[in-house]
Amino acid sequence: MRTWLQGWLRLARFAAMATIRLPWVATQPALFLPAFYQALVPALALAMACGAATGVVVWIHVRESLVRVAGPGAAIYIPQGLALAVLLELAPLTAGLLTAGRSGARLAAELGAMRNTEQIDALEALGQSPVAWLVAPRLLAHMLALPLLTGVLALVALAAGAAAESMGGSLTWQRYWIEVGRVIDWRDVLPAHLKTVVFGWLVAVIGCYNGIYVDGGTEGVGRAATRGVVQSILAVVLVNVALVRLIQILQAA
Repeated sequence: MRTWLQGWLRLARFAAMATIRLPWVATQPALFLPAFYQALVPALALAMACGAATGVVVWIHVRESLVRVAGPGAAIYIPQGLALAVLLELAPLTAGLLTAGRSGARLAAELGAMRNTEQIDALEALGQSPVAWLVAPRLLAHMLALPLLTGVLALVALAAGAAAESMGGSLTWQRYWIEVGRVIDWRDVLPAHLKTVVFGWLVAVIGCYNGIYVDGGTEGVGRAATRGVVQSILAVVLVNVALVRLIQILQAA
């Protein structure tokens, strides 16, 4: 119990130390821009593939359910249902899980390797903070990259739904987007997308923490990468539930 509590306290201290350095890192683009590139650009192809698959699959299920329950005339509501599902939940959560799986392991392995090769020890010997120079830039990069990744995923999902409807449904491309526009309320969409900033913070903190405090040599790096993925995914899923409820409470107030 005591060891478990000490671990949580160390994680909280680590997260706080990295977070308070974000304003300084924001003035050092040479530090965070490479990390931002790594967090965003290599993940775009995967995000687009996930978005296209999500859009088509959701279209299939929504169309089948609506037509079966309300008849062929209910097809007019397919774009609206797809847009709400993608913009409010599927795109943010999918982007968060995608990044958790990809970056959770990469960050832990990257910093773990630096610890094993004594690069972090050398930085500390020079009187520099590894949290400021290595962790905070990655933290800011993921906080900025996740909303952009979510936007790309959502746009591709809606476009894939439009293509599926125009080829296998009854609505034209133009009518599809008109119906999508009817249900887009930025008071709902913007909070749903901004919660991915929190997802990016969680993934970066957990991944970097597992890498900085790695032990056990090469095998330890592998274990740290695995923990980074598992803990990041679990954190995104659980925090998403809390954020959805919090957004609902704030919007009702």
